[in-house]
Amino acid sequence: MDKPIKIYAEAVDGKALDQFYTAMKLDTIVQGALMPDTHAGYSLPIGAVVAADGVVYPSFVGYDIGCGMCALPLAVDAEAVKTHAKAIFDELYRVIPVGFKVNDEPSEGATQLKLEDLSKEGRYVALGGDKPGRGWLYALGSLGGGNHFIELGVDETDTVWAVIHSGSRGIGHGLATHYMKLAANSRKALEGSHGLRTDTDAGQAYVNDMQWGLQYALDNRLEMMRRIDQVVHQATGTTGKSDFDQLINRNHNHATLRDGLWLHRKGATHAEDGMLGVIPGNMRDGSFIVRGKGNPDSLYSSSHGAGRVLGRKEAKRQLNMADFKDSMAGVVARIEEGTLDESPFAYKDVFEVMRLQADLVDTLYHIKPLINIKG
Repeated sequence: MDKPIKIYAEAVDGKALDQFYTAMKLDTIVQGALMPDTHAGYSLPIGAVVAADGVVYPSFVGYDIGCGMCALPLAVDAEAVKTHAKAIFDELYRVIPVGFKVNDEPSEGATQLKLEDLSKEGRYVALGGDKPGRGWLYALGSLGGGNHFIELGVDETDTVWAVIHSGSRGIGHGLATHYMKLAANSRKALEGSHGLRTDTDAGQAYVNDMQWGLQYALDNRLEMMRRIDQVVHQATGTTGKSDFDQLINRNHNHATLRDGLWLHRKGATHAEDGMLGVIPGNMRDGSFIVRGKGNPDSLYSSSHGAGRVLGRKEAKRQLNMADFKDSMAGVVARIEEGTLDESPFAYKDVFEVMRLQADLVDTLYHIKPLINIKG
């Protein structure tokens, strides 16, 4: 295969490699890379980046359009957060819906997005689809489930950070499902490599709705960050608020035009030269604030996390609660059967993942968790 390919992972499972090389065989794909956290997904593996000429592939972006990370240094003392950790933990679960829950009232002030900027199909999805009345405005400021999380932690300078991993909730999933069906010319959301030419109405509609979804995912994280900042200050008895100009936001499910090619990142973080990013590890080892090096071999990308070594079902079967509890000493979190599939042992060694991408990013801070919120 005479196309530039770079694999940063030392060991990649066979299914992920099959998915990657199947995508690379497409005539429209001109370059690809696998990040060190890569593992099998659907259509394209998680942790893959591919450059396409004139075509966007909805399945290469994935269902959670705009899923990504936000991190903000908080204007609060670390010891105060440690002292009031349980109160902060309880209050965050009260003010931020998790799992399938959304807000009781619409968060109308949390976004400047407009429904009329979506396609007709996009508006139908945003309004709740077949279940209207609990649409996009109700979901703003909600976390979701799975590996989505909120974390409060401290770095080497004793600075407190709030870190969020979340996406576009049901909106992105609905948009992705519609366009995957459209690309496959099928009523079923096939997981194959079906694309939409960007010089067609359908391709332009996907790009438009995807970009709307990217902004929605950011607005969702911003609303949660505002609530987090308020909770922390109230619980610790401090006044004021943190400087949101210092917020770092990087999503890792998107397609973006660069140098005439559509770069598809599926579980990979944008890492241009000098660009700040956030790479999470696991519930025990926290997250890393990084600065990109703009490496063209990786298509200006880095990993989006540690990457799973056990699927959710395998984790539930193979891992045990005793080890999970021991590993989480000192962190206020939901450490129970329901979160066992998010145990640190379900993930790759994040320190090894960071070592493997030394050519992609520099680590600025390592944030060690104090409080973890999961759906």
